[in-house]
This record gives sequence, C-alpha cells and structure tokens, in this order.
Amino acid sequence: MKEIYFDNASTTKPSQAVLDVMIRTMTEDYGNPSSMHAKGVAAEKYLKNARKVIAGILRVSEKEICFTSGGTESDNWALCGAALAMKRRGGTILTTEMEHPAVSEPLRFLEKNGFTVRKIPVDPEGHLDTGALAELLTDDVILVSVMYVNNEIGSIAPVGQIARMVHTACPHALFHVDAIQAFGKLMIRPKTEGIDLMSVSGHKLHGPKGTGFLYIRDGVRILPLIYGGGQQGGMRSGTENVPGIAGLAEACREAYDHFEEKTAHMAALRDRLEAGLAEMDGVVIHGGEAAQRAPHIVHAAFTGVGSEVLLHTLENDGIYVSAGSACSTHKRLASPTMTAIGAPAEEVSSSVRFSFSELNTEEEVDETLAVLRRVLPLLRRYRSR
Repeated sequence: MKEIYFDNASTTKPSQAVLDVMIRTMTEDYGNPSSMHAKGVAAEKYLKNARKVIAGILRVSEKEICFTSGGTESDNWALCGAALAMKRRGGTILTTEMEHPAVSEPLRFLEKNGFTVRKIPVDPEGHLDTGALAELLTDDVILVSVMYVNNEIGSIAPVGQIARMVHTACPHALFHVDAIQAFGKLMIRPKTEGIDLMSVSGHKLHGPKGTGFLYIRDGVRILPLIYGGGQQGGMRSGTENVPGIAGLAEACREAYDHFEEKTAHMAALRDRLEAGLAEMDGVVIHGGEAAQRAPHIVHAAFTGVGSEVLLHTLENDGIYVSAGSACSTHKRLASPTMTAIGAPAEEVSSSVRFSFSELNTEEEVDETLAVLRRVLPLLRRYRSR
C-alpha cells in the first residue's frame, strides 16, 4: 500500500542531507565543542556554521541565535525568562485565546506566580482583534506573545502590525512570536517586523526532533532557565547537541533554498484539496480565505463523521492526517483554537487537519479526495443507524 503522509504540521520526515550531516557528527566529528583539541574544534565549527546559516536566513546577528531542544523549550524560555527579567517593570502579559500549550502552559505557571495574563480575542477566521489589543495595551504590560501561524487552522497573524502597536503603546514591553508553524513556510525578517523574541522548532521543516532555536534580539534581557557550564554565552548551559544542531541548520538551509517554488507547490496542493472538498456535502473549511492562511495547512470539518473515525478510516488506505494538534491529541482536550473561533460542537468533533510538505504530490491529493468520496457516505450512513 502506498503511504500518503499529510501530517507534516505534526512532524516531517528528515531529509537525506540532514541525516548525512548528523551521522557525520556522531561517527567522525563527535568531539565536545567545548574541548580545546582538534576534535572539539571540529565540533564547534558545526555550531558556528549553524548560527551563520540561520542568522543569514533571518538577516539577524549570529549572537542573537540560541539553540534549544525544540519549540516547547523556546516558548517556555522566551516567556518565563522575559517575564522574570521584567517583573519590576510590570506584571501583565497578553496573548491570544488560541495559543499552543507550549505558550499557554508556561503562562499558566506565570499566572500562579503573581503575573496577570489577559487574552486577546480572535474572530471566527482565527485573526486577532486589533481593537481589543489596543485596549489591553496598558502601562503594566511587559510581554505580548502571539502565534505567527496557527498550528490547527493555518491563519496568519499580522505580526508587523501587532509589533508596531505593542512598541508604540508600551515601549518597554517585549513582543514574542511563536513561529513554529511559520518558519520555513513564510519569509520572516524579525528586525523589520519588530519581533523581540521568536521560537522555532526543527522537526517541522525536515530537521531532527529535539532541536530548535530562540531568536533573542540584541539588547533584550531575559533570564536563563538552564544553569551550568556557561555554554552559549551563559544563556543556556549544557553540552550542545551538535548532531541535532547540524541537522537543524541543514534543514533550515534546505527550507529556504528555492523557497518560493516550495511554498507555491504547497499552496497549490492546499488549493487543490480545498477545491475537491468544496464539491462534497457537509464539509466546512476553517481559517477564512486561503490567501490569509499558511500554504501547508487545511483544516476541515466533515459533519456527521467523528474526527477519529475518519482519521483511522483514512489510515486504512495509507493516508495519514491528524485530528487537531498532535501535542494535545492524546489528552482529549478541547481545541483552544476551535473554542476561540466559536466553532459549533458538531464541527469541533468532526474536524481533521491535512498538512503538506514539498514532498507531497498532486496525485496524493487526488487519491485522498477519491478515498473521501468513497468513505464519507458510508461513514455517515453507519452513524445515522
């Protein structure tokens, strides 16, 4: 049976070039980058190259890139490190109602420790209410955190506009962006967009799991969360994960090599799938106009069919999709995104996310549509009995 993998927003298949450089750093250049001998120097070169590659993509300084174990750590560090460093300036943090648990949970921790967290509402298409944001930007605000691309419905936040509002109303406040679904899919320029802190994860763009980075704008003060030997300028101690960082850098380089061609291909797949879904009864696509969404995500409700039932039915045909965010699926939690956009309960319980990479094809989309046309009437008929 041919495998059709449409769950790339959950994780991606590492590229061969990523695997090659990781194997080389584990079998040949395996030294500790803090060691002063030749093996250590060889390992350290991978770290320097990784910073150079990523900083070049973002057009920032190499010293503004700190490597982490992934998006969750990057989010936790940005939020907790910034809030603790700025607690004398104020105690209010703003975020949206549809953030990933990697943001909402550390904010819950901060709330329990004396900070005030206020939620910015979003509209039914998942776009932040800028009018409500303006009213919430008081002198006590020290940090604002917004997801660049929503991980479930793919809606894109107007990051540049939000940054201008934050920095105009609260010049001392920091603006953090969770770019875990955006990096590699959008062209991001933190300096011109006004981003102070930005989180990225490697396994969303054909890099290794357990890798990521946090962009920290020069001049921004945040506290470390990990203390020890003083690696990465004392900001994140611990022997660096050289194989992972080398693989991350290669994945970043590949993601932005022929970038326009790759993102156009994913957008074409998205549009092709949505055109086919639009011809089917009882299908609702979330997130508004395609032009206002990321190129790689389609989130659709198949009314009358449970999301997990449809997921496993498609799996029987070798098609892999997800029912909501992979990070919360096993907890059976209500989707914060679907709740925030006010989706009816019937849509929430029947929603499935398809997410693409440049490795997917039109033929795979057509095969998936053919399977959906075949199974949906059967599943609805079975449920109605």
